Amino acid sequence: MGKVVLVTGAARQLGGRFVRRVQRVPEVSRVIAVDVEPPEHDLGDAEFVRADIRQPVIGKVLARAGVDTVVHLDVSGTPLGSGGRTQAKETNVIGTMQLLGACQKAPSVGRLVVKSTTSVYGSAPRDPAVFTETTPVKSLPSGGFAKDAVEVEGYVRGFARRRPDVAVAVLRFANILGPNADTPLAEYFDLPVLPTVLGYDPRLQFVHEDDVVEVLLVAATEPRRGTLNSGTFNVAGDGVLLLSQTARRLGRPTVPVLLPAVTWVGRMLRTAGLTDFSAEQIRLLTHGRVVDTAQMREVLGFTPAYTTAETFHDFARSRGPGLMPPERVAGVVDAAAARVADVADAAAARAQRKEQMS
Repeated sequence: MGKVVLVTGAARQLGGRFVRRVQRVPEVSRVIAVDVEPPEHDLGDAEFVRADIRQPVIGKVLARAGVDTVVHLDVSGTPLGSGGRTQAKETNVIGTMQLLGACQKAPSVGRLVVKSTTSVYGSAPRDPAVFTETTPVKSLPSGGFAKDAVEVEGYVRGFARRRPDVAVAVLRFANILGPNADTPLAEYFDLPVLPTVLGYDPRLQFVHEDDVVEVLLVAATEPRRGTLNSGTFNVAGDGVLLLSQTARRLGRPTVPVLLPAVTWVGRMLRTAGLTDFSAEQIRLLTHGRVVDTAQMREVLGFTPAYTTAETFHDFARSRGPGLMPPERVAGVVDAAAARVADVADAAAARAQRKEQMS
């Protein structure tokens, strides 16, 4: 009998992609996809179970199916459907608590993979240049999805102590982007004009949605020789991009806003339904965040196919040209440079003729 894999958050794009991908693993004989809402995308041959992980019914699903691998992807910054921030927090925190309680009582469970975020490190002016998995956090997130993730990781560590026989992997993802990304940061980059914080140009890291699916697969299956897929791992593409560079590559103009007014701008954007410009995201777009990924490569044994720059390029290509496409801007600059050169040549020619006449 092969592995029986249960995946939460299957109604989201990322969950659906992972469900379809894990079915292609020869050792996996059964995949159970769980979510509170039926997915709009195809789940292949997976069995869909409509269940709320905040309810005890998830324990019955684990027991009846003899699940041995749980991949918990229902930890997100945005609620599913029309629910608000309260629903998202309950699903993230209460749902995780209920799921871990069910896993603790299920003797068949031998592996747990949990989706987390590098937002647990926060974003503050005195942060280190690069965060490792063990870097002490100077300023813990005070709210939003980042605070949820901190609480979730705390419950996961407690579960790991109570069930030392279970291999537990926590994957802290940098900002996830790609053609199908549906994250708050993707919504921000979709704005026709990008509000930025005056005087700040933060460093950002991204991870491609394709790499997210592949690293989840590495963490959910038996480790390759010389690797270990238990522990906490930062996951991000190589390199960094400045916020100003992302705006130029998107062809989006920026509007610098004084820091005290940024919260007001964010409230306007949320009210208009354009993007969830949360306090957590404002801090990221002010101070940035960069993480070290040595553990991901050396211990987990995973190397992303996309760098940070390549991830953003793929995302930008899927969005089409902005108000100021780089090609058009380059053309204007080249034309202006050529015009300046022509004027300079004409002036030099006139000066030479005047000198000859004198």
